[in-house]
Amino acid sequence: MAILEPFVPREYLALQINYCKQQLAILPEVNMGFHTVRGERKIIFKYDNHKIGATTQNGKELQRIYEQREELLSKLSILEGLWNSRFRCAPPPYIRPRKIQRKLFISSTESVVIDSKFFESLKNDADPNHRESKTCFYNGIYYRSTAEVDIARYYTENGIPFKYEPEIWLKGLNRPIYTDFVILIRELDLCKFHEHIGMKNSADYNRITAIKYNNYSGAGLVPELDSFYTYDLPGIPFDLRTVPIKVNSVVHSSLFLPDTPYL
Repeated sequence: MAILEPFVPREYLALQINYCKQQLAILPEVNMGFHTVRGERKIIFKYDNHKIGATTQNGKELQRIYEQREELLSKLSILEGLWNSRFRCAPPPYIRPRKIQRKLFISSTESVVIDSKFFESLKNDADPNHRESKTCFYNGIYYRSTAEVDIARYYTENGIPFKYEPEIWLKGLNRPIYTDFVILIRELDLCKFHEHIGMKNSADYNRITAIKYNNYSGAGLVPELDSFYTYDLPGIPFDLRTVPIKVNSVVHSSLFLPDTPYL
C-alpha cells in the first residue's frame, strides 16, 4: 500500500472496502483451534458446531475458507484505516461490488466479455516485437521504460491484477495489438485497458494516440471508461499520481453502468 497512501482514490477505495465486506458476509464463519490427542497437539477447524481435523478433506476445505477470511479481514483493516485517515463519512452505499458486462468486438460478428475469464486467457508479456527496447527490469519482466516499471510496481503493490502487453485482437484489424497494461477490477469483474504513451516526437505522439483511440473505439471500447491513457512527453514528464486518479475515474464511471448480478 506504500504508493497508494499519498494519493487515495476515493471511489475505488470505497469499492474495495465494500467488496471485502460482501465477501466476508458470503463466506461461512470458520474458526481455528487445537485438539490434543494422546499428547499430540493437532489443528482443528470449527464450523457450525462441528470440529473437523485439518488433515481431512472437509478440514482442508475449511482451512481454505479460514485463510480466505483472514486475508479479507486483514485487507479490510488496512483499507478502512486508510479510509478513516482521509475521509470522515462512511463509504457511499451506491458504490457496491457487482458484475458489469462490457464487450470487446474482435470481429464484425464476434465479441468477448472483458471479465476475469477474458483476463485469465491473456498471455503476459506476449509482444514479440521490440524486445531490444525493453531494458528496465522489474519482478521478472523487462519493460520499455522506468515509467512502465513504476506503473507495474503501483499495480503490484496495490493488489491490482494486470497483464503487460498481452495479445489483443480488435475488430477491423488484420493483426493483433499489444496493450501496454490490461488490469482487472475484481470488484466489478471487469477489465480496463491502460495505454502509456511515451513519445519524444510530438508528430509520432499525435499519430500513435489517434490510432489507438480509433482502434479501441472501433472495437466498442469507450475512451476513459474502458480504456485510459497516461503520457510521458517532452515538457510533460510522467507523474505516477495520474495512475490512481485515472483508475479511480474509470471505476467511478463504471458504477453507473447497467449491471448483472455479482457472481
